[in-house]
Amino acid sequence: MRKKPGTEPKHGLRRRVLRPVPLALAATLVAGTGALVPILANGAEASCSVDYSVTSQWDNGFQAAVKISNSGKPLTKWRLTFKLTGGEKVTEGWDGTWSQSGTTVKVQSIKGSGSLATGGTVSTGFIASRSGATSVPTSFKLNGKTCDSGVDATPSSSATAAPSFSESSSPTVTPTATATATATATATATATATATATATATAASAAEWNPPSGIATQLGQTWDHMVSTYSDLYGFKNYGFDQIMANKGTINYCVRWDSDNPVTATLRDQIEATLQKQFAKWIDALSEDGTGYNQWPYAKVPVKVVGWAVKDRSTLKWTDDSVDIYAGNLDEGGAPQCAPPCGRFFHQDGDYSQCPGKEARHYDLSLWLTKGMGFGGAGGDWGQRVDQEYFTNALDEENLHIYLHEVGHTFGLDDFYDWTPTPDVGGFIMNAGSATQITEFDKWMVRDFWRHIKNRYGY
Repeated sequence: MRKKPGTEPKHGLRRRVLRPVPLALAATLVAGTGALVPILANGAEASCSVDYSVTSQWDNGFQAAVKISNSGKPLTKWRLTFKLTGGEKVTEGWDGTWSQSGTTVKVQSIKGSGSLATGGTVSTGFIASRSGATSVPTSFKLNGKTCDSGVDATPSSSATAAPSFSESSSPTVTPTATATATATATATATATATATATATATAASAAEWNPPSGIATQLGQTWDHMVSTYSDLYGFKNYGFDQIMANKGTINYCVRWDSDNPVTATLRDQIEATLQKQFAKWIDALSEDGTGYNQWPYAKVPVKVVGWAVKDRSTLKWTDDSVDIYAGNLDEGGAPQCAPPCGRFFHQDGDYSQCPGKEARHYDLSLWLTKGMGFGGAGGDWGQRVDQEYFTNALDEENLHIYLHEVGHTFGLDDFYDWTPTPDVGGFIMNAGSATQITEFDKWMVRDFWRHIKNRYGY
């Protein structure tokens, strides 16, 4: 999930995405078979093509990657539709606004970031549940026009090992550069800068790095995996660490109440208190005996809710002005959103001049509480999304494990759906479904992330 204005999509620091298998010549790799299934354009008149691949599947679900190529006129916004005829239900999607009606699946561009130039491409993806074999779409339409002819094979129904989505089934995205302008630098210069940053960070923190010997090797494997799979790990500047540093040790939230359930002032305050308690667990992981580990400067990070976004003001049963209220401000998918002029996701330069409350009322992260979402979630540099009833029914729980997993993504930590370090370290919160609280391995992963990027702040 990166940073495209208009809404807070599940991209930017994406979470929960298995690395897509590289495709060639508009082909689909059928999971479990190794077979390439051609998806060909409809003759010379076709103005688009789609690469569709099932990147992973398990006994009751699968994950797919979709790449759209536009060879026709430039588009100011785009909409792709296709059918899933095997009873599949899309549960999560990223890099677009996803919806499903019956067998018809639709993904459309996010408001304000939907341009698709001639010769341009856009990549997106989704996770779906299933009860039988995974079907493959036979036709795709871009803005109503058919752009490919379907497939000539059927994906295997054999299951592969998969994450437990009772824990958290949301997609996640590896960090990519927030601005493509960096592409003006040569590949050589980019590689040199990355290598320099890596060497500097490693040298500066080596003397303070003392993880338990039983997990040191696995931590190294985890970092190497992120280095090799994140597009711009060192260049990305909107991790949770960056947000805290920009605020000099604090975090502001805005709550996106994507629900028609009423909210009293008491419930509002309980949600803020729960956020404070749960977010603090990751800050505690960065500290040792009340002091920030490896020069992390903040043993405590106050969390404040500065705003609420709702579809209808009448949902909020309070009249005080303790928080900003954004009523009727909906994203393209119809979900309430907080004002983009006040969000760090949209203004990473720190310019909140168009925010009514200016910098003091800006928000760094959104807590997106969606009614009926189920036991899944999404997380990244924009915030976290979880089921509304899951969150509000667990306010007194010691660990809200789905939320904690998603905050780990905010701090840059990856998923472990397609691999795990060896030797086995047991369960940990970032390996969805294997733990219900932050473990020793999670603690040292977030410390490791900090030690590799802290030099950007002079540490």
